Amino acid sequence: MSQAQSKTARSPMLFHVLTQATAARWLTTLLPVSVQFVLFLRWLHRRMRSDEIVAACVRDIALNHLPHIYTSLTAISLKQGIALHELPMIHFVDLTGRRRP
Repeated sequence: MSQAQSKTARSPMLFHVLTQATAARWLTTLLPVSVQFVLFLRWLHRRMRSDEIVAACVRDIALNHLPHIYTSLTAISLKQGIALHELPMIHFVDLTGRRRP
């Protein structure tokens, strides 16, 4: 076998070894990065969902419970003989620019 034939016979093997090493390097780089990205997206979704739940609870308390609390407070103050100032209005400040039903 001549020297030129032996080089061409070894070249595919050398290319295959380099390809596997490069693939292993990319895999060890991309796998942790992709796992971290998925975990970040999961955290972001939970945080946004948590903020929505808190906003809904605050809105529910303001609309459903505060009027009852004000009514009870007025009744207690009348029973105790305490004069109350005018009850405050409930104002919502929408910082997101979205309209809620």
